[in-house]
Amino acid sequence: MGGGPGPEATRTAAPWGTDPYANALRNGRGPLFLRRSDGWLLPLEVERWCSDPGAADLSALHRCEGPVLDIGCGPGRLVAELIGLGHRALGIDVSEAAVARTRRIGGSALLRSVFDPLPGEGRWGTLLLVDGNIGIGGDPAALLGRAADLLGTGGLLIAETSPLDIDERVQVRLDDGRGAPARECAPDPADRPFPWARIGTPALLRYADACGWRPADQWSADGRAFVSLRRPRHPVRERSARTSSQSAERADNPPVISSQLER
Repeated sequence: MGGGPGPEATRTAAPWGTDPYANALRNGRGPLFLRRSDGWLLPLEVERWCSDPGAADLSALHRCEGPVLDIGCGPGRLVAELIGLGHRALGIDVSEAAVARTRRIGGSALLRSVFDPLPGEGRWGTLLLVDGNIGIGGDPAALLGRAADLLGTGGLLIAETSPLDIDERVQVRLDDGRGAPARECAPDPADRPFPWARIGTPALLRYADACGWRPADQWSADGRAFVSLRRPRHPVRERSARTSSQSAERADNPPVISSQLER
């Protein structure tokens, strides 16, 4: 989780980089919640994120093709597992704690939002949006558009959806369950609301159809729901992605790029 707050936001203001989330990852446990303005809480499964991949995770990873980009990689369990399975894989996250932990357990990760310039744009084989990350930015259509820019022709997007038939866009805050901000002395980015979305499989398929994505598969495992989609054919996007990829590769660290993606 924590792939980026949205296309207009900057990484410096990202709430996922602040204490409640960072502390939870360092400790390997919650409590941690997304809190709506009306007080409703969505529990975040920090313990599961910090454990080894389970059967549901593996059901998604075994469907991956080619080089894999894990958007909002969190503490890195999926990236490390993919590398162990022989995939070239890279995680991105806006949390320094998440990137550090991913690297510590043997994965590769960059401190980056999905809406930032990224290595290999237009050439990734599979994108992962699991653990609620289809909600990044609170705008599923915008996120699908960005995903299309990142994937190569025929590339695969694997997204975890809500098990509920829901299509919800909300403003939320991170909450550590203590009933007060983690920092009392000064305003903190974690205190500011940010956009998030929760969507079920029917809603994701509607967005995907409107954006030209082709359904590939849908399944459930251990009470979690997943959808895989094939990238739409947009020649203009392909040209744009190639240009962005060339610019990103010049700007980024060459060893990271060359080790994750064939030129």
